[in-house]
Amino acid sequence: MKTKQTINPVRKTVEQLTKNHQEAYPYIPLHERRIPSIVRLNEIVEVAHSIVFPGYSGASIVNEDSLMYHTGVYVEKLYNLLSQQILDALFFEKNESETISAKEKACQITHAFLEKLPKIKQMLSTDVKAIFNSDPAAKSYDEVIFCYPAMKAILNYRIAHELYCLEVPVLPRIISELAHSETGIEIHPGAQIGEYFSIDHGTGIVIGGTAIIGNHVMLYQGVTLGAKNFTLDAEGHPIDVPRHPILEDYVTVYSNSSILGRVTIGHGTIIGGNIWLTHSVPPHSRILQTKAIELDLMDGAGI
Repeated sequence: MKTKQTINPVRKTVEQLTKNHQEAYPYIPLHERRIPSIVRLNEIVEVAHSIVFPGYSGASIVNEDSLMYHTGVYVEKLYNLLSQQILDALFFEKNESETISAKEKACQITHAFLEKLPKIKQMLSTDVKAIFNSDPAAKSYDEVIFCYPAMKAILNYRIAHELYCLEVPVLPRIISELAHSETGIEIHPGAQIGEYFSIDHGTGIVIGGTAIIGNHVMLYQGVTLGAKNFTLDAEGHPIDVPRHPILEDYVTVYSNSSILGRVTIGHGTIIGGNIWLTHSVPPHSRILQTKAIELDLMDGAGI
């Protein structure tokens, strides 16, 4: 049984947390404002996984007839889940009440996304092959799909990118960050990435929103494709202009290298590990560190 001494501190805390709510905390939506659901977006990604990699998640596929049936079930489920989340995202951005036109717009966007699913599936199949072919430790395509965190990050990116291109508010960023939090691989949905994209290990990779990556590109852990600086408007706010690197076809970037600014890395180039690069390089370049300098450091002198 709760005593008066217990109730009073609880009531006081509640009053302090809710006093002047909209004035002090305008970023917190009240209950009447619709917002996307992290739970539903996770479910959407899982359903999409079942569509593009049938049999690896969801129902087991044993023949062509069941493949068509289960794909149909998952596509319909994806439509229902995604159209609702897109509708919530439209309201979240504009903070409007529900309208018939908004529902129609959400349905139209969802239809447009469904038409992109064959392209997403085809692109992901090339990514699986690229990762398998670049890693001697991989025993099969199955292992790449089941085990490699890169596939989780790239799957989320390819879904998020198509939603981004359809100008869906907020959902692309959430979907990308779901993979980022799980894998340590951050790929902005606005980045443009070609086919046969390969990530080895992957932890700590950052790919900025205006980066352009060609076909058959491979990145190792810790690589940053970032911005060197920001352009500000008259009020001091950053302007979203192209500011990240362009990697042409068949580029390899080894671990912990940073390529910054709107520079172009020519096709067939290899960037070695621990490189800081802020200028363009021509095709077939080899960018490597100088040799390490060895010093005799005694009694902690290197600290």
